[in-house]
Amino acid sequence: MKKIVYVVGGLYSLTGMNSILTKKINWLAEHTDYELYMILTERAGKPWVFDISPKVKWVNFNLNFDDLDIMPLHKKLFHYVIKQRKYKNLFSQYLMEIKPDITVSALRREINFINDIHDGSKKVGEIHFIRSFYRNFYKSYLPNSVNVYISKLWMNSLIKKIQKLEKFVTLTMEDYENWPELTNKTVIPNFVPDYKGIPANLISNNAIAVGRYSWEKGFDLLIESWEIVAKKHPDWILNIYGVGNYQPLQDLANKKGLKDIVYCHPSTSDIYKKYQESSIFILSSRHEGFGLVLLEAMSVGLPPVAFACPCGPRDIVTNKVDGLLAKNGDVQELANGICYFIEHPNERKEYGKKAIQKAKQFPQDKIMQKWIDLFESL
Repeated sequence: MKKIVYVVGGLYSLTGMNSILTKKINWLAEHTDYELYMILTERAGKPWVFDISPKVKWVNFNLNFDDLDIMPLHKKLFHYVIKQRKYKNLFSQYLMEIKPDITVSALRREINFINDIHDGSKKVGEIHFIRSFYRNFYKSYLPNSVNVYISKLWMNSLIKKIQKLEKFVTLTMEDYENWPELTNKTVIPNFVPDYKGIPANLISNNAIAVGRYSWEKGFDLLIESWEIVAKKHPDWILNIYGVGNYQPLQDLANKKGLKDIVYCHPSTSDIYKKYQESSIFILSSRHEGFGLVLLEAMSVGLPPVAFACPCGPRDIVTNKVDGLLAKNGDVQELANGICYFIEHPNERKEYGKKAIQKAKQFPQDKIMQKWIDLFESL
């Protein structure tokens, strides 16, 4: 019986990475004879937003790296060193105690020391971000040349650590090509759970977007695009759902005169119900690690309009077949795609049917078998 350790970090935030990691762990616990372990690092005691199979053994090191986010740089560096040293000690002790066969890291803080732990386990890394926007160092008070230099050093350090892993997994072929230095890489995409509910009927005047309220999700670009859409179709509503502070985006929409047709909402525990109530899905990200919400919406039958951003949409959507892709960052082209689906309800439904078929190409059982094959090959 293989022992597999997954490093999840935290289960308090409703993020795509945490969602897919917990789904993978639960699937392996319920469908294999593997012995599953999970490492958390967040402050202990808060309720989780994800359910974990009782078959999974877990430990929480109670380090709470999130404390660093609100510290000034000099304090952050000092306390980071302390927390990181404690993390390495606890991590090493845990692996030496349980002696796993495989340890899976999402390439966060543990990648800095995981290869130095001689517990006998094979080390596997899976990245949920794209290289182009990973480990970019930027401080506004530093010259750009200094930021670029530090970013390059930081990335080179990461590559050396990844090269020591047994396997390195990217989510898309597009990002796979971004790591030419590596010979231990492979691609395993995310999966979308089999949707068994009623597909969206695509007759409402509602469009939907989902994601964290952060710069990379491009909701500011979406609101700019919707300003164009609203001039032609003022009776259509845009709903945005996500984690984080949405008030600045709502203020932006209000300032543009979109107060009654653009609504920013907090995250919801039943996003599939919101998909059902909509007729178009929009992904306005500047960049993605994969774009899981895109697949989720397509599985419900929503035709997508997405920026062809790196990386994910081009691996998922076939342009003008099961969705529409706009040039990355081109708000006019994004608006044109939205307007096309608004103005062509029959085509909207045909695209929706094909979107369902595309989502079925990413089934959980099939994707998880790829992980089993990888583990068995080790």
